[in-house]
Amino acid sequence: MRIGIDIGGTFTDFVLFDPASGSLQTFKRLSTPHDPAEAVLAGLARLDQQREAERGPAGDPTPSLAEIVHGSTVATNALLERKGARTAFVTTAGFRDLLAIGRQNRSQLYDLFADRPAPLAPAELCFELGERVDRRGHVLQPLDPAELAALVERLTAAGVESTAVCLLFSFANPSHEEQIGAALRQAGLLTSLSSEILPEFREVERASTTVINAYVAPTLNRYLGRLAEQFQGVEFRIMQSNGGSISAAQARREGVRSILSGPAGGAVGAFHVAQAAGFSRVLAFDMGGTSTDVTLCDGGVRVTSEGEIGGLPVRIPLIDIHTVGAGGGSIAAVDLGGALRVGPQSAGADPGPACYGRGGLLPTVTDANLALGRLPADRFLGGQMALDAAASEQALTRLAQAAALTAAPGLTLAQTAALGVIQIANAHMERALRVISVARGHDPADFALLSFGGAGGLHACELARALGVRTVIVPPGASTLSAFGMLAADVVKDYVQTVMLAGTVPFAELAALGEALAQRGLAEVAAEGAPPARIALYPQVDVRYRGQAYELTVPLTPDFVAAFHAEHQRIYSHSQPAAPLEIVNLRLRAVGSVPRPALPTAEPGDPAADAAWLGRRPVVLPSGLVDAPLFDGAALRPGHAIAGPAMIVYKDTTVFLATGDRARVDRHFNLVVAVGDR
Repeated sequence: MRIGIDIGGTFTDFVLFDPASGSLQTFKRLSTPHDPAEAVLAGLARLDQQREAERGPAGDPTPSLAEIVHGSTVATNALLERKGARTAFVTTAGFRDLLAIGRQNRSQLYDLFADRPAPLAPAELCFELGERVDRRGHVLQPLDPAELAALVERLTAAGVESTAVCLLFSFANPSHEEQIGAALRQAGLLTSLSSEILPEFREVERASTTVINAYVAPTLNRYLGRLAEQFQGVEFRIMQSNGGSISAAQARREGVRSILSGPAGGAVGAFHVAQAAGFSRVLAFDMGGTSTDVTLCDGGVRVTSEGEIGGLPVRIPLIDIHTVGAGGGSIAAVDLGGALRVGPQSAGADPGPACYGRGGLLPTVTDANLALGRLPADRFLGGQMALDAAASEQALTRLAQAAALTAAPGLTLAQTAALGVIQIANAHMERALRVISVARGHDPADFALLSFGGAGGLHACELARALGVRTVIVPPGASTLSAFGMLAADVVKDYVQTVMLAGTVPFAELAALGEALAQRGLAEVAAEGAPPARIALYPQVDVRYRGQAYELTVPLTPDFVAAFHAEHQRIYSHSQPAAPLEIVNLRLRAVGSVPRPALPTAEPGDPAADAAWLGRRPVVLPSGLVDAPLFDGAALRPGHAIAGPAMIVYKDTTVFLATGDRARVDRHFNLVVAVGDR
């Protein structure tokens, strides 16, 4: 038995996969923000009780739990909320202010009010050592053992929890960093070395990434250590930001690699489902309780090494994801100017939206959907959690009064406010989808929109309509797709080595230089439990025209030069085949493929969905109040067709179809919606 676990701001999701039978089970629990491990352990306790009950009187064995793949927001929250460790920064003499100076941001060059985030390591915890290595790795000034011993004493006296070490040109010769790391670790200090985290040029990004790792590592180490104690005898893996998984032991040392682990699981799961449904170009739209994550997949999940989190550069490979503070729990309020705002503040899981009945008094997007009749109060989470419609009505009425709204014809004051809340939330999410499509040269109309997350189905068709997207896909396990994606994720390790060579270097010589990375990749992925036959290596090279500041990554093949020119032409509509090139970095992605859960399949049948009919409910549309049919998503079968306006209610999510939308169920039980015009 394998289990994927994803902690969200509102719910913690569980997906169980039995490789022997191919069966999939899902369930959710409210997250516990004060201690995320509580929800995880409570969910696993429920699983133990369920498995014990399934044994029956004969004591028949149930599948044992063999592997847990976990995506956690612990590192992300520690970084964004600035609740990480007391971190020191150690660098080469003369570069103590590297983090504070950073790199010039041209977009803010003339902004008199630009406000950069404060460094994670404060000035009083930034230290220098008198050593120097040149760009070729030659030692110009040896490290002084006496100065190093004094540094250890200063760090200990300062009460430092974690230390980041980033020396100039350590990617070319890591010996000085290794000496410092050995001394600090011997003194009991948790230490992150840039030569281990990111052996790549560009000292600002390398230092920032290493400091982020040092800042979040103690928090993540404690959290994962607590879980590991409970998971004795079970393989415990963590989702990475690059779309692959690593062992919990490595994640405890290199927490920066799991900064975006939850959203990364969603992207992997979304593309897996889309491929099975016959779509290779999709906009993945994940709307949860706290935020919305979007990414674009054009034949594959897009990975970048030029990310930024909380205003700080992160250079490790991560899936190209854009996040906005718009989710089901996003709070609606009136600002000082009298305008209606939605998010980024969220009601979270505690107290949650007003309708949860847990003490929340502020209106949220979930309350708005409930007041509009688009979210059946008696069927939330399969009926396990009844929603308080009266509480939503009261909260939205107070909001409408604060905004000085007047009721629209035929609607209550609360319903009028709810329409505005939905419109604003949709505007935030539409803008995010445009960032990862239009702003990067893609026409959204060329893609399908794959909607997941607990709240996604209520907004997906309207967003698609605004973007000109004609097809929306909602998988049956939409609410827990991120956890499912963790089970579909391969073991992935990324490596980089700066080389700085002329573009005339032959391919054979480059391949030989990359052999050390290849051997390391094979050994480390095999150590993660991947059989040799299932390990694949993907060498890449970063290339640029001489004089350029940035480079493009292309596969390292005998025709990598032609591939670079073609990629430059594709991205910038310009190339110079006669211009000299520079080879900057060698990269390697080592992948150990895992057996992916098979999606349920059945052949399409009768389009009549009468077996799933649940009656009619009043629903508020922008045009007014209508009676719309309600369908049980669990009773839908391939071939069934539904025309909007309608609501399809699954155990843990609801899909809203507006007038003109037409949905059909495909052979994998996905709801495929042909989006109608306004």
